[in-house]
Amino acid sequence: MDESNGSKRFFKWIIVQAYKHDGLLHRQWSPAYLVEETEDYWALASRASLVTENDGRRWMTKEHAIFVLFKKMWLNVICMMKENGLVFYANIASPTIMDRGVLKYIDYDLDVKLFPDQTMKDLDELEFERHILTYGYSPELSAAIKRSFAETKEMMREKSFPFSVPVVNVLFTKYLNENQPFRPSLIR
Repeated sequence: MDESNGSKRFFKWIIVQAYKHDGLLHRQWSPAYLVEETEDYWALASRASLVTENDGRRWMTKEHAIFVLFKKMWLNVICMMKENGLVFYANIASPTIMDRGVLKYIDYDLDVKLFPDQTMKDLDELEFERHILTYGYSPELSAAIKRSFAETKEMMREKSFPFSVPVVNVLFTKYLNENQPFRPSLIR
């Protein structure tokens, strides 16, 4: 048996943590499988995820998903496989870093959701305005967050990566193929 493949797969399960601007943990997802890493992003996959909020509340996601966390862009995207099609949930956030095997980013409140019919819904604008004061976002930081919000919506309109159903399907298929149940071969 090739144990190196099994151990490589073991280390591909990664926790994601979201923080707020003050450095406090905001939310954590149970480990998801690293399907792809490039110089620009990490793409994780899960069939469901246990989410733990900063107040200790826990809940489970209901759908399969691809989570794309960008290394240089102020954005991460959860691509949720719903019954009526793919729904993209874009978080405006700091670029993601890998810290001791955990992917971490700062959540900057503004979100936008893209539905299968291409309708966009802006989310958490009041929370963003409130947090400008609460956390003391600088004018430069606020401008960067607003710029990323506008750029994200343009990416959605253009169906740029990761806002592409075929690309998400390829990533999820790769996840399924790499996570087949162990089946011992028959000894003859």
